[in-house]
Amino acid sequence: MENSTGLRYFLLFTFIALILDVRAQEIVDIKLSYNQGLLVNRFILTDSTSVNLNYSRPLYSFLLNNNSRNSSGVNVAINGTGYIQIYDNWLQVKYNPSDTSAAGWKGDLIFKNTGKDTLIIGNVVPYGEDSTSVYITGKGPSNLARAWLFRPGYKPVRVILPDNAWEMGYSSFVTGSEYSVCSVIRRQSVEQGQKKRYESVLPPEASVSFSMYTELYKGDWQNGLRKVFRDRYIYDVEEFDNSLFERDDLAWIKESYLIILQMAWDREFFDRFSGKYTYADFLKKWFTLFGNIDVFGIWPTWPRLGLDQRNQWDLYRDLPGGTQQLRSFVKMSQLSGTRFFISYNPWDNSTRKEEHFKGMAKLISETEADGVVLDTRGNSGPELQEAVDSVRKGVIMYSEGMATPRDMQGIISGRVHNAILMSPELNLNKLIKPDFAIFRVCDVGEDILHREIAIAFFNGYGTELNMFRPGGRGESFDRDIDFLSRTTFILRQNSDAFLDKDWTPLISTATDGVYVNRWRSGEKTIFTVLNMRPEGLKGKMFTSERSEGIHYVSLWNHESVNPEVSNGKAFIPVTAEGWDTSFSDTRREGSVDCIAEFPCLIGAEIAGDSIKVRSESGGSLLLWKGNPAQKNTCKEIKMPCDTSMRIKDLYGYYEGKIVLQLIEDKKLKDEVILRISGNEQRIISKVIPTVRSEVLPAEMVLVPGSNVLMELTGGDDFIPYPDLPGNGIVVDSFIIDRYPVTNAQYYEFITLSGYRPSDTSGYLRHWQSGMFKQGQDKYPVVNLSYEDMSSYARWAGKRLPTQAEWQLAAQGTDKRRWPWGNDFHATYCNNSFGRQTPVDAFPKGQSPYGVMDMVGNVWQMTNDIYFNGTYYSAVIRGGSFYKPDSSWWYLQGGPQSLDKTQILLLVSPGFDRSATVGFRCVKDIDSKNFKVKR
Repeated sequence: MENSTGLRYFLLFTFIALILDVRAQEIVDIKLSYNQGLLVNRFILTDSTSVNLNYSRPLYSFLLNNNSRNSSGVNVAINGTGYIQIYDNWLQVKYNPSDTSAAGWKGDLIFKNTGKDTLIIGNVVPYGEDSTSVYITGKGPSNLARAWLFRPGYKPVRVILPDNAWEMGYSSFVTGSEYSVCSVIRRQSVEQGQKKRYESVLPPEASVSFSMYTELYKGDWQNGLRKVFRDRYIYDVEEFDNSLFERDDLAWIKESYLIILQMAWDREFFDRFSGKYTYADFLKKWFTLFGNIDVFGIWPTWPRLGLDQRNQWDLYRDLPGGTQQLRSFVKMSQLSGTRFFISYNPWDNSTRKEEHFKGMAKLISETEADGVVLDTRGNSGPELQEAVDSVRKGVIMYSEGMATPRDMQGIISGRVHNAILMSPELNLNKLIKPDFAIFRVCDVGEDILHREIAIAFFNGYGTELNMFRPGGRGESFDRDIDFLSRTTFILRQNSDAFLDKDWTPLISTATDGVYVNRWRSGEKTIFTVLNMRPEGLKGKMFTSERSEGIHYVSLWNHESVNPEVSNGKAFIPVTAEGWDTSFSDTRREGSVDCIAEFPCLIGAEIAGDSIKVRSESGGSLLLWKGNPAQKNTCKEIKMPCDTSMRIKDLYGYYEGKIVLQLIEDKKLKDEVILRISGNEQRIISKVIPTVRSEVLPAEMVLVPGSNVLMELTGGDDFIPYPDLPGNGIVVDSFIIDRYPVTNAQYYEFITLSGYRPSDTSGYLRHWQSGMFKQGQDKYPVVNLSYEDMSSYARWAGKRLPTQAEWQLAAQGTDKRRWPWGNDFHATYCNNSFGRQTPVDAFPKGQSPYGVMDMVGNVWQMTNDIYFNGTYYSAVIRGGSFYKPDSSWWYLQGGPQSLDKTQILLLVSPGFDRSATVGFRCVKDIDSKNFKVKR
């Protein structure tokens, strides 16, 4: 009992210690010095320990009438627990610590104009703008999006902030300890002044108040951003209501990446003068380009609404065919994988009276629409969602603007508005709520769309093609759509990664002006790359956490990527196109790449004329001829598998890339790239095993199995020779004819089998009247085609030897150059006599296994047939009696050493029959029961 009590106390104290350890990461006080302005020296933590700064920092910095100021070097007056500073005689700044923060340290700043002239306050940054800090503040000329993120060692990059926080200031910096500090300043209110997007205008006696939040984090600087944006929702919400995001019926929008909004008077929806709907053709066209549109929205209201008393819902009902026709379009859309949206104009209060939410619910009930575009709204609210939920589940609210962190609790999709013509490169709304569905509005007809599509892809979200504006659907639009089709394809296949709650923005790169975001899902990592350098790029870009069992692929180019080692680190190379410098700072700029880090789940190789695939993973294997794309077609194989597929059966005579993708639940798990080269010989012949022999027949010899190293050279390499495995070829034990097949043996074959080739051109042309010449019964038979030789072998219960088998039978395992040894002996073989000799004429020329007449008499056909996409060729070995010598252009004749091989280009059986080419046969054995003695 005492031991049990002691254990309980031990566990209790351990639990308390763990709590204290967690709380030790919180700041409870900021230690300021005020002799030389208001400076921060250290932070006090929950456990009373201190985090000391490497050097003192100002508490804040700001712009006063566009001039930089900070809290250092300005006299400080103590006001109770707070501090007061006066700038330029007229601006009073009060700082007071606050005890109302739910996490970390909070302080309040109040700027008040005590003078007679109007003051403008902007760019309020916690702990000042410092070259060693990461910070966010405004920069440049007046613009809807002029917030920039500054990083040490890099040029600043523009960022998108929440619509209620464009004026916010953020900073993070390392300290002298394991902790780093992150902080944000948020504007709370403006009294008697004017609140602008980035500035506060203060007439005399006006004031603006800010809240300053400071917390600790560990690790990379991006963890500070995560703390403030993702974990704290920039301090808009203490406890986020995640209920909408957890609804299964609404989850589909999170993996949607293409929205098209169209007006009802668009000819691609309804043709006024034919009186027919064209929507079906529209869907078919876009299905070809994208597979499906994720969302199609129809808009029959503004700018027609208000012409008469009809309200927005009346205009839907007055479309040709009314809501019944719309309902059929909804069904048709859903069958093609498209959700159908209607729109809502909350400002419609002067037309026929109808309660808005009831009218919307009724229209959704009548049409079974899947969502609602909320005009002029940046949020939704529970009333709207409840109204549509009352008649149909799974209906999405899609706001015109982007929801603030607080409003995200009531809506799960929104837009990067087209009012921002040139989108900033990084959207921090994606960091706040990675599963909030964001779409960049591309106003078709306004300008080129390329840059905006690239940035949306870089940030892992989709695109809205807003077709409201007339025109803009020419050649440049087609190019933009092709580009969008590629980005959308990758986004869809990797939506699991783009919903990563721990994604990392702007990882370190070797080149400035090239931005890389990192996204993870299980064992897969995706790196989206945005290049803003007009010269383009090709080379090492970011480091990888490389480990065994992974590989890299560019999903943009569908090419394998090999890390480059530099200074002890593995760098991943990136390729991105450049552009004409005149395109810079326009929507024509920007290029992308997308690097995937995959586990090695697919084993695939080109083996001869086949693709061999093995994988133990589930899902499906997609085989693409060329790059994967919606316009392309693929072949699908169910996994797991261990299979071989002939390339010719798959793709005919194809040269180029074959991409294999492992897909599970529509998500990409692995990708392997194979390449069929027309300059590469691929073996297409098959070895058909014979009946396995248990005894050694007469005039055959046993060749024990071995690993055969094929260290061979060929003749003229104008047509490349086959590549042979550097690690050797494993050959099982077999038996081989002691001598090449003779005229007498072949005569017996045709007599007993009745064999006659369909193409008799040149067949046995050295015979007369169907019979070999007298005295040549032991001469090797020639003037046969590959098919003739194979037919004889089958009749004899044998087959042609592979080149590796021929090599082993001739050379053994000691790499000798000639069957009898390393030195050539003219009396051991037919040494270019200009005529054949009997197969048993040179007994001293036998191989280590007793195989005779391997070189010099006639070339010997092997089983191996190759195809390079253009030519078929066989492999012959050993050389022959014929040796033309008046030119080096001739195929080299005479005896050939065992390190030489020769391809025979094939045309037809008649053309291929030669007076210098013969053959011998082999037979497989039953190794368990084989007996050498006959």
